Amino acid sequence: MFGRPLAQNCSCLICRFLLECERCRFSFSIFVFVMAVWMSDRIVVVPLDMSEFSLNALGTARDLVGGISHIRIVHVLPTIELSSLHYEHRNAQTRAAMSAFIQEHGFPKMDITIREGDPVKQIVQFAEESAAGLIVMPSHGRGMLTEMLLGSTTYSVVRRALCPVLVLKPKQ
Repeated sequence: MFGRPLAQNCSCLICRFLLECERCRFSFSIFVFVMAVWMSDRIVVVPLDMSEFSLNALGTARDLVGGISHIRIVHVLPTIELSSLHYEHRNAQTRAAMSAFIQEHGFPKMDITIREGDPVKQIVQFAEESAAGLIVMPSHGRGMLTEMLLGSTTYSVVRRALCPVLVLKPKQ
């Protein structure tokens, strides 16, 4: 039909991953095009925690929107009782460290929002305030037992966010 015959016994779930038949390859290319158009003017929130996993999420977000103009970075600090002077100093130091971190890994200077409190609540709230169309965040790939005992920020964000959340598995 499109130059290559359809795969024998096309089972679409497997076929979409392997793209064995032309019909599924064509459908997938249409899906990628629609996603690119849909993401072109959407704001993407990327929570950064200065890990290699979060850098991967930032790179994926950049690739999705084709640049950095629609990316909003948020970093959440734990709540500590400080005077307002120390609070501003802490935020400025954190912002400078985050900015240096992303620049040394090949990203241009970007605006970074520093929040304080519960990471899940702050990430979801920031996404809502930013009118985000997507949150891109990594999964640290801990085992299932560890996730159940410690909880998972990513899992909780997926459950509470009002916009779609793209969860990236760690590279093995």
